[in-house]
Amino acid sequence: MSADLQWLLIRQNSSHIVKRVVEGPIFSKEPGNLRNLHSHKYSGLANEKTINVTESNGTIQIVTRKVKASPHAIASAHATSSIRARSGGRRSLGVAAGVAKRGYRPDLRAATLARVSALVATQKEPKAAPPRKVRGKKAK
Repeated sequence: MSADLQWLLIRQNSSHIVKRVVEGPIFSKEPGNLRNLHSHKYSGLANEKTINVTESNGTIQIVTRKVKASPHAIASAHATSSIRARSGGRRSLGVAAGVAKRGYRPDLRAATLARVSALVATQKEPKAAPPRKVRGKKAK
């Protein structure tokens, strides 16, 4: 089935649609949707090539679908790139951008980098707050 036909079928009736505001944007919580927007471009269900960025046990995983995989092969149809915990922002963004450099959905490069950088930022330990300076009469 073509990607356009799949999108037409799931556009109105999908269990992943999240409508919070009546006149606001429509979100989606489907796997492979990098921006969580309910649109054909970012849909993880209606596209043959999808990029799924997840985090588990401190490791960021970028999962892509193999181009020549059989539609019946589910487990072996995905290629996974892992980014170790605390490996650095430049390394993780280089791995994420490498997917687009190889020609696999280059239109999703910015969305992939945004998702990876957000996950890297959550892994960083926050800095301790500096001690408060004493001001006024108490400073004397």
